[in-house]
Amino acid sequence: MNINIECTNEFDGWNVDFDWIKNTAKTIFNYLLSQNEISQNCCLKKYDYSGISFDFLFCDSGQTHSINLEYRSKNYPADIITFAVFADSTENERFILDGNINLGEIIIALDKMIEGANEKGISKEDELAFFISHGIMHLLGFDHMTLHDYNFVVEWQKKALESMNINYDKI
Repeated sequence: MNINIECTNEFDGWNVDFDWIKNTAKTIFNYLLSQNEISQNCCLKKYDYSGISFDFLFCDSGQTHSINLEYRSKNYPADIITFAVFADSTENERFILDGNINLGEIIIALDKMIEGANEKGISKEDELAFFISHGIMHLLGFDHMTLHDYNFVVEWQKKALESMNINYDKI
């Protein structure tokens, strides 16, 4: 399967390594889809496709605050916002174009991510991998409106990161 990931960096405080982002996201995505509990319950289950695409936007918390307010009516800056356009659409609204499914966009406030990494005493890359895994879970249709759902998302984030030798317990 072809996975196409586009990245845009609008944050001046850290030069994002797009190749690292894409490789990390593909590794996490492939790991999650290889797990029956994910593949049998995600938004892709009923569909035939040959490719997946999604985007990353890296910005600052001022921008996520504006996006949160405009699109979610929430008046605070978010560390991550995911627009899961495929998962959040009704089955009638979902479409596959030339065998490709566009899952949506993950927006990450890098200033908040860097702040979190510094507070936890971990690398920026490990913290960013945590954010990436969280966004991908949302793109696949998993949310955390209840404690049970939150624990499910976090459990699978932990497993995905551990499959990459990232110690989740520090995150």
